[in-house]
Amino acid sequence: MAAGPTPTPPATAAAFRPPILPPPPPCFDYRAAVLADTRAAAAAFPALAGLVESGALVRVPRRRFGPVPAWRPPDFVEPEDVWVLGTSHLSPDSVADVERVLRAFRPDNVVVELCRSRQEPDRDRHLDSPLAGIMYVSDDASDEPFLKSSNMFSLGGSKFLGAVSRSINLGGQSALALRLLLAVFSSKISSGANRTFGEEFRAARRVSEDIGAQLVLGDRPIEITLERAWKSLTWDQKTKLVISLFRGITSTADTPASTRIHFQQDEKIAVSPYELYEKLSTSYPSLLQPLIHERDMFLAWSLKRSKAVNKSKTVVGVVGKGHMNGIVYALISDQGDLRFRDLVGRASSETWVSSLVKGLIRDTVIGLVLWVLYEQLQAALYR
Repeated sequence: MAAGPTPTPPATAAAFRPPILPPPPPCFDYRAAVLADTRAAAAAFPALAGLVESGALVRVPRRRFGPVPAWRPPDFVEPEDVWVLGTSHLSPDSVADVERVLRAFRPDNVVVELCRSRQEPDRDRHLDSPLAGIMYVSDDASDEPFLKSSNMFSLGGSKFLGAVSRSINLGGQSALALRLLLAVFSSKISSGANRTFGEEFRAARRVSEDIGAQLVLGDRPIEITLERAWKSLTWDQKTKLVISLFRGITSTADTPASTRIHFQQDEKIAVSPYELYEKLSTSYPSLLQPLIHERDMFLAWSLKRSKAVNKSKTVVGVVGKGHMNGIVYALISDQGDLRFRDLVGRASSETWVSSLVKGLIRDTVIGLVLWVLYEQLQAALYR
């Protein structure tokens, strides 16, 4: 299993350069852009025809990638074929789709839309496993409470303090506070679902083990994503967002439709991670770049340029459907712009000493208050 390198945040603004690859233009259609290549290669797998024609499965061959940038090591060879499978995180059909696709292609690498922070061991019995958390939890009755309370923002379990430390190190205290709020909010709006989050990732793990494929955690660390999202907001927007999340968490309605995060009044099903990000971006447009566009680029980097996929023949990505347009655009439009250091960069003009001194008391108080609130709200939601 490959988790990718751990980002080391730069100390000064000079080390930070925003990703220069723009988001897809409105006229870009990922399915049309690679349909001929996809159909040609998928012809040998008739059982996958439905996925191909619906746009849920696409192929991007290496010849469509563009030139390998000069800064890449000379011994690095990008994958011959990248297949991207779009899933719904809460659909039972996606589990079957993942199994069919992986068993048909038998890829060298399977890249999933998870980061290390969202799969850390959360149960004592999983501590000896090299990869644990959401992908290694079983579907039996003993794990049902854990599965129902898990979402992409969850923090908890026997390694909670380690997860908090990692969150602070990569994203700062503000990102940790936002993650705690979003974890409870996401649990609240997903509480009526009959499906649990991440079943397709567990299927990808099981099949990868069966066929001998390497599992790659391909998403950008959530701490960095949330930190960049927080910094993209004005203070007025930050205040409104926090108030909206608190109102949604404490609302007695099935779905917090009264908040400024615009959910439909009749929405009774769980909201997928991409849908939650998209709804947040609708209310706060500045969030679109860090929550969606930059993560699309990071996933594309993981699929074609990370060390884990070097010299691979076939790579399959298992991602949410909403990311497919941006990922395919990044794969075929990149001219060397997808660089790890740019996609995880943090803008800061302060030294770590001044930043620590300035925020120590504030962040300690905020952290304690939010943790107490988080525990109380979790207990209220699941008792």
